[in-house]
Amino acid sequence: MKTIISSLVLAGAVSTALATVAAAAPLSKAETDAAIAAKKQKCFGVALKGQNDCAAGPGTTCQGTSTVDFQSNAWKFVQSGTCTNIQLPNGKTGSLKPV
Repeated sequence: MKTIISSLVLAGAVSTALATVAAAAPLSKAETDAAIAAKKQKCFGVALKGQNDCAAGPGTTCQGTSTVDFQSNAWKFVQSGTCTNIQLPNGKTGSLKPV
């Protein structure tokens, strides 16, 4: 019984680790092209922790790797023309460039 539970815990941990690695992969060229075709643009500082599309600074691998909400060097695709109108809780707005 103890071996079965340990095996299930290990399998769950491996599954979680693989899902985390998959989420941290950079956007593919097809995903990026699709976002641009849909009139999206990169907006820095608007993503919630772990929900950025890319560029989360040194020591990160990319998509899903922002470490805090509204990280200024992490971007998320938003509808073109709306980035600098997005109001953030800290009184700032989204930015078209890393802050």
